[in-house]
Amino acid sequence: MKLTLKIWKQKNAGSKGRFAKYDLDGVAAEMSFIEMLTYLNQTLIEKGEEPVAFEHDCHEGICGSCGMYINGYPHGHIKGMTTCLLSMRYFKDGDTIVVEPWRAKPFPVIKDLIVDRSAFDKIQAAGGFITVTAGAAPDANSMLVSKRNSDLAFDASICIGCGACVAACKNASAMLFVSAKVSQYALLPQGRPEAKERAKAMIAEMDRQGFGSCSNTGACEAQCPKQIKLFNIARLNREYYKAF
Repeated sequence: MKLTLKIWKQKNAGSKGRFAKYDLDGVAAEMSFIEMLTYLNQTLIEKGEEPVAFEHDCHEGICGSCGMYINGYPHGHIKGMTTCLLSMRYFKDGDTIVVEPWRAKPFPVIKDLIVDRSAFDKIQAAGGFITVTAGAAPDANSMLVSKRNSDLAFDASICIGCGACVAACKNASAMLFVSAKVSQYALLPQGRPEAKERAKAMIAEMDRQGFGSCSNTGACEAQCPKQIKLFNIARLNREYYKAF
C-alpha cells in the first residue's frame, strides 16, 4: 500500500508548526496506525532525516497516550477505537492521510504529535480518591451495591483519559472526562464520604487548567474511544449542585 502522509511538525509549544509531506510505500494492511508511523520513522532514520515524534505505550487501547487527529477525527474515523488499534485496513492504496496533535490550550504541544496532558492528572489529583480504613478486606456482601449502579460505575471507570473528548469539543471542554471520574465514585457507597469535596475540587481544577464549558453538542461522546456516555455529565452537574 502506498500512502501520502501530511504530518504536523512542531519543535515545541512556543514554536510555529507546519505540515510535512511524506510519501510512504510498503504499508501492510495488517499494520496498526502506530505501527505504520513506526515504519515511517524507520525509513526516515535510514535516510538521515528527523523522525516524527509521537506517543504510544500499551498498544491495547488502555493507556490513552496514542491520541492524535487522523483526517480530522480524534483517533480516526472508526467509532470506539484508539489510534493504536486502528488498522490500516481502513485505508486504501493511494490515500492521503492528515495527522495532527490535539488542538486545545490546556494540551500544549511538546513536539510534533505529542501533547502535554498533565492537566488531566491535576484534575484527578484534586479529588479522584476515596478514604478507606486500612486493614483486612471487608466481607464481600458487607456493602451492597445494585447491579445497575455497579455496571454504570464500571462503564464510567473505563475512561482512559486520552483527551479525545477535549479534542472533539469546539469549546475544548473536559466535562466528559471529569464526569466519568466523578461518576465512577458517585455511584458507589465508597465514594460518598468525599462526594461534595470531590465534585467541587475537580470542577474548580478543570476551570483552573483552562478547559472550556460544555454546550452539549455531543461531539465528546461521538469521538470517545471508550464510548463514555453524555448522561455522566448530567450526573456531574447534580453532584456539583448538591455540594452547595
